Amino acid sequence: MNRHYTQLRNGVQMPWIGLGVWTPERDDATEAIKQALEMGYRSIDTASAYENETQVGRAVAESGIPREDMFITTKVANGDQGYDSTLHAFESSMEKLQLDYLDLYLIHWPVEGKSLDTWRALEHLYRQKRVRAIGVSNFQINDLEGLLSVAEVVPMVNQIEFHPNLTHMELRVFCKQHQIQMEAWSPLMKGQLSGNETLESIASKHGKTVAQVILRWDIQSGFVTIPKSFNATRLLENISIFDFTLTEEEMSSIDLLNKNEKLPKPDMSKFRSRS
Repeated sequence: MNRHYTQLRNGVQMPWIGLGVWTPERDDATEAIKQALEMGYRSIDTASAYENETQVGRAVAESGIPREDMFITTKVANGDQGYDSTLHAFESSMEKLQLDYLDLYLIHWPVEGKSLDTWRALEHLYRQKRVRAIGVSNFQINDLEGLLSVAEVVPMVNQIEFHPNLTHMELRVFCKQHQIQMEAWSPLMKGQLSGNETLESIASKHGKTVAQVILRWDIQSGFVTIPKSFNATRLLENISIFDFTLTEEEMSSIDLLNKNEKLPKPDMSKFRSRS
């Protein structure tokens, strides 16, 4: 197996690192994504709520990279949750992305009273082979337990906020027990960890940046990671993390930075229906 990929519970290979594109206000997303693809990125993570699926689709189409070499993720918005509305939202996303199939479809956030029906829709799409893998985002243990009590297909991925200040130890154990691949959004905590002495010291030893150390820690912790950047230097920096390994001691010292500190909760109105 390619060391740059992890294998999901159903055998699908997913890149360890991808590009997060939550930047709906930017007009240059297409060119920036194409630049990332030229550098070697093959995984792109978007969502209906980001309002840039069309730009992602255009970049993928214009890249010249074979579709089978790409891994494209999108998510159903909170306002679109429910069985029929999720199926409608999926078709809308596919039209914008200009794709015949999707690699990973996620429930963006748990929505009480709706997420179980949403999951049934994802299971339907999975059985129809419209989607190669299905999963969830921002689900905690209680959310997963509720889903697993009725699910016919176990989620293959759970994408959550994850960085050295928020390590989710209990959730990690739960997901590992159920063979749910963890994925980190905002792994660099929006640059707030750049001055951390522990991270700076480890980075200096390896001749790497703090960002590279964090992303390497993600992967060695078993997390797929999707840092967001449209800066060419950082794009290249973020993907250059497969030529060094953190020691067990270094991994443990980063784990100990945990403060259970979350970034400010996003404006949930941004996650309403976008279809």
